[in-house]
Amino acid sequence: MSIKQSIRSFKRTFSSSSKLHSDKLFVHKNTSKNNQDIAFEFNTENLKRAKEIINRYPSQYKKGACMPLLDLGQRQAGFTSISVMNYVAKLLDMAPMRVYEVATFYTMYNRDPVGKYFVQVCTTTPCQLCGSTEILNTLKKELGINVGDTTKDNLFTLVEVECAGACVNAPVVAFNDDYYEDLTPDATVKILNEFKSGKIPTPGPVSGRKNCEPINGLTSLTSEPTGPGYGMKW
Repeated sequence: MSIKQSIRSFKRTFSSSSKLHSDKLFVHKNTSKNNQDIAFEFNTENLKRAKEIINRYPSQYKKGACMPLLDLGQRQAGFTSISVMNYVAKLLDMAPMRVYEVATFYTMYNRDPVGKYFVQVCTTTPCQLCGSTEILNTLKKELGINVGDTTKDNLFTLVEVECAGACVNAPVVAFNDDYYEDLTPDATVKILNEFKSGKIPTPGPVSGRKNCEPINGLTSLTSEPTGPGYGMKW
């Protein structure tokens, strides 16, 4: 072996962890539930709302309404289908490709059908340190599905997400738009059973604390605040 070959054999990369690939393709593949032949347009209520959103922007910049209109379309159709994207592109006089670029970049847009309840488990570091792995495993066991799957009754879709922005109340799981925080495995099962029975549990911390106050009680601002000029000598 030459010296040059010997040096090459000792080279190593900065990271030895395995590559992680996205669970979503950035290309569209027609399916029976998602193809351009399936018509879509806003219903009367959403069309009125869409026009109100578009009017917030100068006429030459109405494409700025792309993201809220995609969200509106997703809420009506259940997911951001290719037909939703094409409809939004037409409404805003945009090239369809520009809308596709937005929809494939942001993970908030589900380009495949999801269940009635979109269950998003935060597994970023703060939540993981507070037990999100147990919460995720509890959900997988109770629902009988893996991450990325939908239950057979189309009631629940389970996904992992990066930082839900509620680190102080970790671990947190979002059911659609509502956050359920300070979770334990038992509390998770209870919430899940309420959804299964058709009820909507009260969102927020299950620990009893209010919003994101200190979990062991307030440590400041524990008395009535004094008025202006308190303690000043006149």
